[in-house]
Amino acid sequence: MPKPIKTNAMRQLDAARIAYEPKTYEVDENDLSGVHIAEQIGLPFERTFKTLVATGDKTGPLVFCLPVHREIDLKKAAALTGNKKIEMVHVKDLLALTGYIRGGCSPIGMKKKFPTYVHSSALDHEKITVSAGCKGIQLLLSVRELLAFLNAQTADFCLPEA
Repeated sequence: MPKPIKTNAMRQLDAARIAYEPKTYEVDENDLSGVHIAEQIGLPFERTFKTLVATGDKTGPLVFCLPVHREIDLKKAAALTGNKKIEMVHVKDLLALTGYIRGGCSPIGMKKKFPTYVHSSALDHEKITVSAGCKGIQLLLSVRELLAFLNAQTADFCLPEA
């Protein structure tokens, strides 16, 4: 029997005594979209969150968690974070900066703690999922506990829904 996977994110949540439920899904390298993941784990898009990492011209690295079907508004995000402009971190730089790869980037357990922002729509739900820190697993956990653990701010930094 294969040993269950324990990611750094899971170990940190365990150490903090924060309950979570792993939700596994089949990885499709041709479709790493969060929409695909939400469909596989059986949760609505609004409760399945992706993690994006950006760099501000004044602040350096920033972490944004938003529903998988939404897109970040870089101007809103810059204004929110006190930057004139922000840019997404290039995929090739993501592992060295965060310790995570594209498609498996978790806001929990990065190499360093960066300012973290969770889209305000998370507050509409008791629990949401975020990546477990590897492809194939999302973690379902309490929004309040996640926000407290990450010392995250909530705000609207997304483009309007289409």
